[in-house]
Amino acid sequence: MVELLNQLLSQYYPEYENSAWIILSVVLGVSTVVVDLIVRALLSKLQLQAEKTNTLWDDAFLTAISTPVLFMIWLSAGYWLLQILEQSFSIDFFNKDNPLPKVTFIVLISWACLRFLKRLEQILVMPGKINKPMDPTTAGALSRLARLIVVVILILIVMQSYGYSISGILAFGGIGGIAVGFAAKDLLANFFGGLMIYLDRPFKVGDWIRSPDKQIEGTVEDIGWRQTRIRTFDKRPLYVPNSTFASISVENPSRMTNRRIYEYIGVRYDDAAQVTAIVDSVKRMLAEHPEIDHNNTLIVNLDRFGPSSLDFFIYTFTKTTDWIRFHEIKQDVMMQIIQIIEEQGAEFAFPTTTVHLASEAPEGLLQN
Repeated sequence: MVELLNQLLSQYYPEYENSAWIILSVVLGVSTVVVDLIVRALLSKLQLQAEKTNTLWDDAFLTAISTPVLFMIWLSAGYWLLQILEQSFSIDFFNKDNPLPKVTFIVLISWACLRFLKRLEQILVMPGKINKPMDPTTAGALSRLARLIVVVILILIVMQSYGYSISGILAFGGIGGIAVGFAAKDLLANFFGGLMIYLDRPFKVGDWIRSPDKQIEGTVEDIGWRQTRIRTFDKRPLYVPNSTFASISVENPSRMTNRRIYEYIGVRYDDAAQVTAIVDSVKRMLAEHPEIDHNNTLIVNLDRFGPSSLDFFIYTFTKTTDWIRFHEIKQDVMMQIIQIIEEQGAEFAFPTTTVHLASEAPEGLLQN
């Protein structure tokens, strides 16, 4: 192309002989700008059309390829510019066996795949985008695993393109993996512990968890491949190796369906005649309370004879699981119990000691 254009210039415009590379460079630059603007406009129009559809894959696909496609346009222009300079000045930028152009194309495709996986992870957890959103922890773990696979494949392809033997690397990796497995036993245990958390999902980010086996309690902030970060209630970060969760019991109060009110109330023995009426009134009050879940167990009964009181208990569940709201409801229930006991003319019991004195002194004492 350069030689042909130089011949035409020397024939018709001798004063511009050997200026073909300038003309071609300007034409290439203008053409690249025009193509860039056209592709941008086309991608914007396609994205607007994709947002109107119910399919999520087209949105993620267009978002993923938009930037790599624009990069490919300018990288292609740079490649052709180098070709023009090679033909004009006999400079060898790329030999025929140079794998850089092919590797650059593969890198751009891999980049688009990584962007697609990242966008897909965001879509899968959006309630407005999907009918059954995926758990953010699971979506993040699967996305990270898929991106890791893409990166590993990209590295192997690049190495193969530059003449490195992949079979030798894989063989060395198989033998070395055994040694690494023994040396990094704890690290692998944490890795598989994290994998089990992602698969079994006993908890997720944002859950309040605690363990009766260990002094672990707080809100889960992050689940990594090696450790889980928990924010305790005194706002300190607690880092727990993932392998720990394979050998301990974990409670997840965040997934409770109700909160329980379980309290004992004692009245005086002098008010034994009013106990039946008190118990019936408290049971009626709980049965009519709007914040009590009547589909769960509700018990109000006299339970024991205490040292200085007749003790009855209430056992019921609230509709809410919110910790602050629960205590407000519990306070309201207990205040109503106080009112019921006062209306029945009874009183709360408190620890007392009764001393009985004999009416007559012992006979031996009188003789002395």
